[in-house]
Amino acid sequence: MIEFNYEADFKLTNEIKIANWVESCIEKNDFKVGEINYIFCDDAYLHKLNIEFLQHDTYTDIISFDNTLGTIIGGDIFISIERVADNAATYNSSFDVELQRVMIHGVLHYMGYKDKTTDEKIIMRGKEDQCLMCLNN
Repeated sequence: MIEFNYEADFKLTNEIKIANWVESCIEKNDFKVGEINYIFCDDAYLHKLNIEFLQHDTYTDIISFDNTLGTIIGGDIFISIERVADNAATYNSSFDVELQRVMIHGVLHYMGYKDKTTDEKIIMRGKEDQCLMCLNN
């Protein structure tokens, strides 16, 4: 089950479509959907979590807490709407596409994809692009 929660002045306009898309991406990678909670928040909210749980005194667009068990994907994915908007401007992307990329990025981490090295980042970006194509076609 995919749930959407809001801690900022923001709301998805297409929750069902997005949930179906995330589920489809998970299943196409031979995983199953467990409980995934998306929490949309602002910079201050996510910054506080970053300090408290990761000891990182920086702003970030996403923090995910992984509860995946085997092939059943689950966890809490916190997304800063402010960071997504800034990233969209920086990367000359639309807000919606950048938000979708960040949303699926968290799920891909749950599937075991990493992004610490250059090679890992290339693979992660390719998987993000594959998933985005399924939603935006």
